[in-house]
Amino acid sequence: MAEVSVQRISYGGWENCVQIKNDIVDLIVTVDVGPRIIRYGFVGRENELCEVESTMGSRGGDEWKIYGGHRLWHSPEDKRRTYEPDNEPVAWEEIANGIRTKQNIEPRNRIRKEMEISLSYDNTSVTILHSLTNKGTGPVELSVWSISAMATGGKEIVPFSQRDTGLLPNRLMSLWPYTELDDHRIFFGKKYIILQQDPGMEHPLKIGISNENGWAVYFNHAHLFVKCFTHYMKARYPDFGVSYETYVNDFMLEMETLSPLIVLEPNSYVEHIEKWELFDNVPMPSNNESEIEKILTGRVSL
Repeated sequence: MAEVSVQRISYGGWENCVQIKNDIVDLIVTVDVGPRIIRYGFVGRENELCEVESTMGSRGGDEWKIYGGHRLWHSPEDKRRTYEPDNEPVAWEEIANGIRTKQNIEPRNRIRKEMEISLSYDNTSVTILHSLTNKGTGPVELSVWSISAMATGGKEIVPFSQRDTGLLPNRLMSLWPYTELDDHRIFFGKKYIILQQDPGMEHPLKIGISNENGWAVYFNHAHLFVKCFTHYMKARYPDFGVSYETYVNDFMLEMETLSPLIVLEPNSYVEHIEKWELFDNVPMPSNNESEIEKILTGRVSL
């Protein structure tokens, strides 16, 4: 009978990690630092997430470290607030089909971060409940920011809104100062933004969109990674109003979802849910949108 196992293991130079596993896929969560979901993939096969070799296994210190994997931040991005180090051990406990992790309260921001990570017992589906609690004495304006750093060599597809708005615009895009629209890694189609990770291209690129469809995908290793979330049509979002952002450099591609921007009162919390799936034997498509749509049919809500 299929089941989900949860066990403490060592991984990547960290003595204390937690593996969540069924017969198909496994996740590994660091608890010596982070927490980071540092691995997600088919059992015994490639890691779909990025591992930054220079920081794997390291712990302690006053500087924020990239590590890789999936992490929880809060937006808008600020050098002092956002880059609070997560280099110390975190508390965790087992829950049904997964674990709950809880960081210490951030010293500067007074925000407590928690993640509940659960895996289906008989397929690749993962549900991650992200939570931020304001443990300070005053209100804080923020958005839950959920970031998955993906392994090199893949191709990301992000859907444009197809909503008929008549004479009014139906899509919004935010661009960062270092983003160059003639960058060979990015292709703007009629329905999709297509972004190719290139290990030979160090210069970063970042864009954000109002992702009304609530999904994005990443092709790599002949697999298809699907990330889903809820976009709220009338909500206010950070960074000029975007609910999805993506960043790429030479060693990773980040898939980033955001909750609505709110004013979080002391001792209040806000939650944000992502759902993941992984499909096997899926070839990486060209930039032809008909080809992409054929592959995605039945796997996301087009």
